[in-house]
Amino acid sequence: MNVAMGLLVPFLGTTAGAACVFFLKHQITPNLQRVFTGFAAGVMVAASVWSLLIPAMEMNGEEGFGAVFPALSGFLLGIVFLLLTDKLVPHLHAGSREPEGRKSHLGRTAMLMFAVTIHNLPEGAACGAIFAGVLNGDGAVTLAGAVTLSVGIAIQNFPEGAIIALPLRSEGNSRWRSFLLGTLSGAVEPAGALAAILLASVVTPVLPYLLAFAAGAMIYVAVEELIPEAGEGKCSDLGTLSFALGFALMMVLDQTL
Repeated sequence: MNVAMGLLVPFLGTTAGAACVFFLKHQITPNLQRVFTGFAAGVMVAASVWSLLIPAMEMNGEEGFGAVFPALSGFLLGIVFLLLTDKLVPHLHAGSREPEGRKSHLGRTAMLMFAVTIHNLPEGAACGAIFAGVLNGDGAVTLAGAVTLSVGIAIQNFPEGAIIALPLRSEGNSRWRSFLLGTLSGAVEPAGALAAILLASVVTPVLPYLLAFAAGAMIYVAVEELIPEAGEGKCSDLGTLSFALGFALMMVLDQTL
């Protein structure tokens, strides 16, 4: 039950953020979006280090290069996977006019959905990998640490839900349709988490690689998309300060809980 609830918490964060479409008439202001994206990037970077990479190295039980190899290889695989996904899947970021990925005849709504789905993939893998570590029972990953990561991702999913739902509304969709699509954009997280748990249960030695893979994917999203978006415009310091706040919050949560 604890694991099931932990996997659903990030999805609930996205749902709550998407519900903003019922209370806000307009899109999020550029400055507020800088705050949201900077904060999300800070949470993701801190979670990648404390919640994923460090446990991946600790659970290996070896010394020297043997201890860091699973974390290193998994991390690089996560980077490469997101790089290929970003290049191949057609998607459109909120506030952008030019789509990315392969050329496609998909509508703007579909490509906006794909953009958020790409962001949510590593977060789902991260939740699944860390809860798989809890179920593994070797003590390298604690339930409190897994719940902390889940709550941290849920916090940064709240603005992501709003950032996807409000542009969908501005594209001419109804409030309910925008809310449902914004909510569905987060459905990949529990699905990805479940897949990671099932994989780890079949091949236990792969768990350190999964943790590091999720960390690499999250770092890619933060560096490739979120940090540049947070630093755009005249008020780039808002994004920088928000990054620091998100990083500090996740660091404190991980170390105190």
